[in-house]
Amino acid sequence: MTKTAIEATIGFAVIAVAAIFLYVLAGGNSSPGRSNYEVEASFRSVSGIRVGTDVRIGGVKVGSVTNLELDSETYLAVVRFSLPNDIDIPDDSYVQIASDGLLGGSYVAVDPGASDTMIRPGDELVNTEDSVDLLTLLLRMVGTN
Repeated sequence: MTKTAIEATIGFAVIAVAAIFLYVLAGGNSSPGRSNYEVEASFRSVSGIRVGTDVRIGGVKVGSVTNLELDSETYLAVVRFSLPNDIDIPDDSYVQIASDGLLGGSYVAVDPGASDTMIRPGDELVNTEDSVDLLTLLLRMVGTN
């Protein structure tokens, strides 16, 4: 094999690995043809959350954040996220912005409630807990804030 052929082969391999990485990063692990529904939740702070952030139940990714916007009347951040149609969420479920660890990323954690009434597409989950700003928390502990 010539040097040019080896370089071309390595280049194609790098491009293939990058494409696979982007596919997985974009949520490509969801099943094709699987239909979803969207719900929303409002928070005072959504630090660390962006469109595409995981939505997890029991630590398992079940959906992703599809939209973030500010409610101009309440000044709350409205997070819209999608869930598969085959996962029913009780309307009293608890939603929080959680962290993977001290230096890890954030995700939306849904803790299913006990209600017999399930949330419908477009509904809002009202039991929420904001993200915790680690720096502010540490400053409060030290007593400087």
